[in-house]
Amino acid sequence: MSIDSTLFRQVMRRFPTGVTILTVRDGDQIHGMTANAFTSVSLEPTLVLVCITKTNTTHRFVSRAKHYALNILGEHQENLAKRFAHQVDAPANPFVDVPYHVEKTGAPILDDCMAYLDCRVVAAHKAGDHTIFVGEVLAAGFGKRHDDDPLLYLDGYYASLDKREESTLLLPDHSIAP
Repeated sequence: MSIDSTLFRQVMRRFPTGVTILTVRDGDQIHGMTANAFTSVSLEPTLVLVCITKTNTTHRFVSRAKHYALNILGEHQENLAKRFAHQVDAPANPFVDVPYHVEKTGAPILDDCMAYLDCRVVAAHKAGDHTIFVGEVLAAGFGKRHDDDPLLYLDGYYASLDKREESTLLLPDHSIAP
């Protein structure tokens, strides 16, 4: 017995997530979408996954191209997240004023992101109204704004961390008394 989808959405909105822009190149076309359903999967081999709604245009691009890049956004990139989520008016070419470069797959890597992962699709699993695309990380690195605080998404709103306090890693005392 499945729960009510409205209740499910309300519950899941309480889980804060980071925000990425998934980018893909399919021939001469590039495409992007804001995504927060993303996580690491494995270190050996290095794998990540992203979930994309089957009706989303990006789904077709990733299915054909068999690769994608995930650009992890900093708090300064809320407007960009909204642009690629179609929450604000955007230019016909949403990449027109966004500096980017490419790494291994040819998918755009946003120059001002905090960090990025450039991936080759190694598996695609149907999961309800989404597909889970598992990607092997072919390249990873940091953008020009790698020291920014991350852009977060919580309860239907973009958010950022308040000033981070320096924390000290507390390790158990393993010293041996003389």
